[in-house]
Amino acid sequence: MKSKQFSDLFTRLREKRPLVHHITNYVTVNDCANITISAGASPVMADAHEEVCEMVTFAGALVLNIGTLNRGQIESMILAGGMANDRKIPVILDPVGAGATRFRTDTALRLLDELKVTILKGNAGEIGVLAGAEAQVRGVDSYGVTGDLVKIAQHFAKRAGMTVVVSGATDIVTDGRRILLVENGHPMMGSISGTGCMAASVTGAFAAVTDDPVMASAAALAAFGIAGEKAAAGARGPYSFKTTLFDEMAALMPEDLASGARIRIR
Repeated sequence: MKSKQFSDLFTRLREKRPLVHHITNYVTVNDCANITISAGASPVMADAHEEVCEMVTFAGALVLNIGTLNRGQIESMILAGGMANDRKIPVILDPVGAGATRFRTDTALRLLDELKVTILKGNAGEIGVLAGAEAQVRGVDSYGVTGDLVKIAQHFAKRAGMTVVVSGATDIVTDGRRILLVENGHPMMGSISGTGCMAASVTGAFAAVTDDPVMASAAALAAFGIAGEKAAAGARGPYSFKTTLFDEMAALMPEDLASGARIRIR
């Protein structure tokens, strides 16, 4: 694909600095806020019933993350997501740990049923479980899925009418018709908690500036992956890597995306 398409999206993101509304988990909430800023957008972390509907009307995207789930949070997600749907604001769902417990799985399925989710982003196990494939999830980590993961994601996306993103060594992005494979990133990104949550935040930032969720997802994952590659080059260990990851994301330029994105069509 022409990398300029992705760098142009990044330029638009940096120029518009859209607001990204998060209802997310308390383990990574600060990391998600800071990576959103580093990407060039503006985060707000609001989950109170009393304000989520009003807050989301100001946003360019809504990111929902079920990492530390409770019933009050679920209702806030339904309220905010419904308002986002009414306002045609893209909704990104990160179904953290779906498949690990019935509560998480049922919640993710409820959100998919009651809301129009624009982008569903998860690991292989989470996506496999929600797609109805045979998959294993322990805690919030994927332990594999049986079958052709690309086909599973493609069929799920087509059936559900949304873009499905499967994170991994090679990220899969599909809307059921198009399939993009993103090969940016570094193994050190798996050495700290929260990189999956942060990837959803960056995806929300890109989704806020385009009507094409496939392109937004691929551009976001490539940009975040390039930042990870750059951060790993000088990291002494997981903590220095994490600190440098924010620096590299903030320093990343559209031309870095144009020259460094490894995105191919399948």
